[in-house]
Amino acid sequence: MLPPRKNESVKTTQRIAVPPWMAAAETRAVIDALSAKGAVVRFVGGCVRDTLLQRPVGDLDLATTDPPETVTALLEEAGLRAIATGIEHGTITAVADGKPFEVTTLRHDVETYGRHAKVAFTDDWEADSMRRDFTINAIYCDPDGTLYDPQGGEADLGAGRVRFVGEARERIAEDVLRLLRFFRFHAWFGRGAADEEALAACREAAAQLERLSAERVWRELKKLLAAPDPTPDIRLMAENGILEHVLPEIEAKTEAGMKTRAGTDAPLAALTAIEAKLEDPDPLRRLAVLLGDAGTDTVGKVAKRLKLSNAERERLTALAGETGETQDLSDDAMAWRRALYTSGTALFRDRVLLAWAANSQTDTKKEETYREMLAEAHGWTPPCLPVTGNDVLALGMEPGAAVGDLLARLEEWWIAEDFTPGREDCLEKLKALAQP
Repeated sequence: MLPPRKNESVKTTQRIAVPPWMAAAETRAVIDALSAKGAVVRFVGGCVRDTLLQRPVGDLDLATTDPPETVTALLEEAGLRAIATGIEHGTITAVADGKPFEVTTLRHDVETYGRHAKVAFTDDWEADSMRRDFTINAIYCDPDGTLYDPQGGEADLGAGRVRFVGEARERIAEDVLRLLRFFRFHAWFGRGAADEEALAACREAAAQLERLSAERVWRELKKLLAAPDPTPDIRLMAENGILEHVLPEIEAKTEAGMKTRAGTDAPLAALTAIEAKLEDPDPLRRLAVLLGDAGTDTVGKVAKRLKLSNAERERLTALAGETGETQDLSDDAMAWRRALYTSGTALFRDRVLLAWAANSQTDTKKEETYREMLAEAHGWTPPCLPVTGNDVLALGMEPGAAVGDLLARLEEWWIAEDFTPGREDCLEKLKALAQP
């Protein structure tokens, strides 16, 4: 590991125009607080990378030469909230006007073991850059827009290269989660062929993915699947023996020896193209199309293994093997409304998109029908059965299960009539159904 080297200079590449997020009042409040006693403070990571790409900026990360205790004191002196979110690794979360900023002291690794590392604080910017994962995440920026790029990340970003800082094998050995992050970042920022050194290191370490917590695996997979077009990198993971350690259920349902999984990723490519047309990307829907016809039992196991949230689990299970319900609706608008009523707008839309993706290669003429189905869902207002259990009781029926059974029979008739019967018609039908 690199030792700290006092105040080593770091190459300045250029100065960019200060973006609005950097000039915002809450950002300036944090910068002013942290630099009040002379510390050097720079933005780093995703906020710098995404600014250079002119993409929306999310989380704001800062690096400083001050130790965490001093960072906390400076923030509190300025009236800002300081949360010790990772103080053992030098990280304090500053909160200004409700917005969080992750502030981390420059550091270098003394010892690494899996996802954990023993670190020492330093004022050496290059040493700090050496412990970051990818060169494109190791670009620093002063509050005046001056860039510092010790690992050549700016050139890699421009060329669409996702490259580990230092030796790929060493970086993955320090934290095997970086293996998944490589494919995720390549899906978002890479162009052309992936870095061969990185791929070789990923292949060698693939089995170690099974040691990671399910939550971390799903978090990375979800971000990968949210990329504009994750298909090439999902295919790359399959071809290099990675996907079988992330989604072994796909491995189990493919033919023996089919290493490229072409039959698996083709529907994903079709769905991604459709979502791009509609500007509606969705990682859980993409996971559903990857699992294909695995069945509800297998999908339930996937959801349990990856520890999906209850909402994610319910949605994924509902999508399992259900595309037939919408595939066979053809141009029957009444059937669409029945499906909307029984499944709800969101699930109906998901099923339409999955059916569209499944049929896109075999029946291109159906696109207009699927678009009409989506339009029907967009304008759908769920109707309400115009009678209740009280109307059943008013007929003299005793409270009990029979009341619900009678209402269910009435509802079936009402749905079959395309929800058009009003209250009077429903009451008449109710009386008829109640006759012995």
